[in-house]
Amino acid sequence: MPLSTIYQPVEEDLAKVEDWLRSVSETEFPWLEELLGYSLKERGKRIRPALTLLSGKFYNYDLSSLLSIATAVELMHTATLVHDDAIDKSMVRRGRATVIRLWGEDKAVLLGDYLFAKAGEFAADTQNLRVIKRFAQTLEIISVGELNQIFSAFNLEQTYQHYLQRISRKTASLFTMATESGAILSQAPEKSVKALADYGHNLGIAFQIVDDILDYTSTEEEMGKPIGSDLAQGTLTLPGMLLLQHYPEDNPVKRIFQNRDKLGDRDKEKIIKQALELVRNSSVVQECYQVASDYCSQARQNLDLLPENASRRALMELASFIIERRR
Repeated sequence: MPLSTIYQPVEEDLAKVEDWLRSVSETEFPWLEELLGYSLKERGKRIRPALTLLSGKFYNYDLSSLLSIATAVELMHTATLVHDDAIDKSMVRRGRATVIRLWGEDKAVLLGDYLFAKAGEFAADTQNLRVIKRFAQTLEIISVGELNQIFSAFNLEQTYQHYLQRISRKTASLFTMATESGAILSQAPEKSVKALADYGHNLGIAFQIVDDILDYTSTEEEMGKPIGSDLAQGTLTLPGMLLLQHYPEDNPVKRIFQNRDKLGDRDKEKIIKQALELVRNSSVVQECYQVASDYCSQARQNLDLLPENASRRALMELASFIIERRR
């Protein structure tokens, strides 16, 4: 099922989030307007603001507050992408040149800071202290996750639990904030707040696992960025971990990590290609999708406590979309 169909219960209000995002680009400084317009113009899937609005549809749908936090969530997400590209020196994202490529690292970092600050302003507009605190905690969690990834780069000793902790912080935490904030602002009972927070967490884990699979199995045209970038940056994800388990001796992941300072660009590209082919021709992909499917199943079970309505059905369908997506 396409996202446009899944988003139908909140379609009109998601369009309002788009309007609010466009308004962020309207400033008195032409250079800032250009930077903001470029970073916010390219629409992603808008999963996070959609999650916020859908999670607010079960009880008291306070549209004004929900629009504020939905916009804040998407701004925070955009800020993390701008910073990630600056950290990774990524030149392409979603098929377009990144901010760091067009304007440089210094401007990319400061633009990310601006977007975080603007997101905080929108979060504060909810006037809900619990949501505002949750926003700040999520930014803290994401920062720790990013630092953890940097400090663990090219480390072969990472375990599955280390991997889960990292993606919980870097990806799932923002999904959790989206669903939890939507529930809180709708005055949901605590058991429903927890159910929606757990749904967001499990969905976010599944989303990142699928992302990590696609980094091995997709194409640059589909993903809008180079394939195998995680390996090139020394980030050990679930497909790489399983590849190490299946082929403990002669393993391309091990060769890249152990010889990163000795390999030239051409040799590294050759070994990365070997790793991608090995994953595609093994059971690793199926095993990874099974793990992601299990998390999606947990997410659906989290919804069992919630009232039956169109939003609940949409959240169920979203869990299926996460597994089926190709970019």
